[in-house]
Amino acid sequence: MGRAYQNRKESMAKTAGMKTRLYSRYGKEIYVCAKNGGVEPDGNIALRQLIAKAKKDQVPAHVIEKAIDKAKGGGGEDYETARYEGFGPGNCMVIVDCLTDNVKRTFTEVRQAFVKNDAKLGGPGTCSHMFDHSAVFVFEGDDEDAILEMLMMEDVDVTDVELEDGMISVYAPHTEYFKTRTALADAYPNIDFKVDNISYVPQNMTEVQGEDIEAFDKFIAALEDCDDVQNVYHNAEITE
Repeated sequence: MGRAYQNRKESMAKTAGMKTRLYSRYGKEIYVCAKNGGVEPDGNIALRQLIAKAKKDQVPAHVIEKAIDKAKGGGGEDYETARYEGFGPGNCMVIVDCLTDNVKRTFTEVRQAFVKNDAKLGGPGTCSHMFDHSAVFVFEGDDEDAILEMLMMEDVDVTDVELEDGMISVYAPHTEYFKTRTALADAYPNIDFKVDNISYVPQNMTEVQGEDIEAFDKFIAALEDCDDVQNVYHNAEITE
């Protein structure tokens, strides 16, 4: 599962345009989190973790502050979540999570990304049953058995712990996110999480090869160009 998860594209901030979209998505997510759970990070654990993640991804402080100030005002847009599922090039499975203030607009944009890139949009539940909704942590290490034992001692309902190429991947049910993170941080105060989030992890991978690779890359790029798309999950394993 470790290699499968690492196969996802983790960073979108490779160009100025991508950075702008990344900042926008963090700003939207921070705004919604602060509006729903409170604007003070000390009293809103989810907000505190989200801000820490944004800073790690080099989101400027003014973007974070603007989103929180907007939430303090009590007005602003009303966002809602939307999820779309389907099959991409090579018959890989794809889940697209969105945060939108206009569902009709978002559906149209996501649908176009599918239609124009040899992909097929399905209905709710088409693919999500083949993914595990998991808390995922990846960090440097060399003893997965010690990590597993520590988590079990802390009564964490861990799903899996893997060691690969000097990196340890810890998987737990998404409901165990804070408990797992706290246990790891307490046991290893200097831990540096390379991945620290709640994700949809594929149960099985689908090989994408040949001409489908270019089509897949264009498809993912088209989805990420949609302003309302927050996360894209897939089970594609690129075979050069």
